[in-house]
Parts: sequence; C-alpha cells; structure tokens
Amino acid sequence: MANHKSAEKRARQAEKRNQRNRNAKGVMKGVKKQFQLLLAENKIEEAKKLLPEVYSLIDKTEKKGVIHSNTASRYKSRLANKIKASA
Repeated sequence: MANHKSAEKRARQAEKRNQRNRNAKGVMKGVKKQFQLLLAENKIEEAKKLLPEVYSLIDKTEKKGVIHSNTASRYKSRLANKIKASA
C-alpha cells in the first residue's frame, strides 16, 4: 500500500483509469462480437451496416490510448477480411 500522499493519489488515479479503460475495451469487444454473430448467422447486409460503427468504436478506443494504433488497425483489417470472405 502507498505510504505517501502523492503515491496514494497515483494509486487512486490508476484505479480510475483502469476502470475507464476496461469499460472502453468492453464496449468495443461487445460491438465486435455483435458484428461477428451477424456474420455467423449469414446476415451480411446487417453486418455491413454495422461495420462503420465498429470502426468508429475501435478508433475511439485507440484515440483514448486504451489500445495501440497497430492493434486497432489489425482489428479493422481482420473485420474487413471476414466481410470479404463471407461475401
């Protein structure tokens, strides 16, 4: 446990950021999963309509610094490839 005021504050800040990051990541993963379920059910047109929303959430998560930019690019690339393969 932290012994100094500044260390206690840093611990509080880290905890808040951790929660914020986990929430952002969870929302992103949820939408990605929804997209993949649509593909699994062969609802390709609905999945294509959802794709810009998924991209947007991935970009927002990247901009907040929750995920690395290369990771965001990889996610988007894989989603695009799945759409291509199913079409």
